[in-house]
Amino acid sequence: RRLESELEDIRGAGTWKNERVIASRQGPHLRLAGGGAGILNFCANNYLGLSSHPEVIRAAVEALEKFGAGLSSVRFICGTQSIHKDLEEKIARFHQREDAILYASCFDANAGIFEALLTPEDAVLSDELNHASIIDGIRLCKANKYRYKHMDMGDLEAKLQDAQKHRLRLVATDGAFSMDGDIAPLREICELAQKYDALVFIDECHATGFLGPNGRGTDELLGVMDKVTIINSTLGKALGGAAGGYTTGPKPLIDLLRQRSRPYLFSNSLPPAVVGCASKALDLLMESNAIAQSMAAKTQRFRSKMTAAGFTISGKDHPICPVMLGDARLAAVMAEDMLNRGIYVIGFSYPVVPKGKARIRVQISAVHSDEDIDRCVEAFTEVGRKHGALP
Repeated sequence: RRLESELEDIRGAGTWKNERVIASRQGPHLRLAGGGAGILNFCANNYLGLSSHPEVIRAAVEALEKFGAGLSSVRFICGTQSIHKDLEEKIARFHQREDAILYASCFDANAGIFEALLTPEDAVLSDELNHASIIDGIRLCKANKYRYKHMDMGDLEAKLQDAQKHRLRLVATDGAFSMDGDIAPLREICELAQKYDALVFIDECHATGFLGPNGRGTDELLGVMDKVTIINSTLGKALGGAAGGYTTGPKPLIDLLRQRSRPYLFSNSLPPAVVGCASKALDLLMESNAIAQSMAAKTQRFRSKMTAAGFTISGKDHPICPVMLGDARLAAVMAEDMLNRGIYVIGFSYPVVPKGKARIRVQISAVHSDEDIDRCVEAFTEVGRKHGALP
């Protein structure tokens, strides 16, 4: 009865999250279960369109046929295959780091690193809007915890000064923040870390594959690849869209994680088909930066047209384009109306975002055409006027 009452409260607040069922591959055009066909998809993390790329799918099939469905075990018992080692080497090479370690997800990578690396003698300084997986990972460790205001370098410096009494200091931040589409000021963070003898950790889930000249991420974009110590990221977004995550950085750190990281030690190894997908996605990225570079113009087209229509779009120059609405019910009904017009978007509200900051998060993909983007803007304008979000 208590749970039923809590669920009714969620419905009453307008924050209930329905799951729409897709009956096709992930891509810019979808078919929904129940008959909805030709739907334009603007809410996937499929940044480079690789989740349905024929070479990526073929690589998955080949890995499945050669290496089987799965290992039925964790890595250190009998769950490591040559393709796992090859992918880890490829990830490290892509990021220009010494080594890498695979996880079932980046959530697991974030859950596994802080507890293994930090002790009660150490300190971790975390941006207040970091992803939930970073927050949960930090909760698991026994280090002294500092939370600095979002991208506020004055507050970070004050907390670094206070943390000088601890043995080791680790600054943890998203490279690109998934709810707001803004990019961490990594140059300034790295300068402060150098000044106060701290290490820098970034979560690159919404940057790997498409930010920076070669898609290596926020540190490449901002020219600080040699100053960021640890990178966690995902294989489940731009890099094939299947699943999996990883940590890449100094070899001694990766060796330590293989010995002590609980999500690594107690989770089955990644299925071969997933490894095959991600490996081919990295091959495509390292062969040419054309896919990664295709994002900027499409992102700018959507942002500029929506701003001209009168909407407030959070963030800057990132394919995550949050259409800020404030009211949770408004976000939900507008998203539903957008679907009626053939545009798949989702309203985000508490607890995914703070109360009063509900939005529809639009995500641009390299496989969206200019016509797709223009159609989405036109639908937003119609729906926004209907519901009073625009004059």
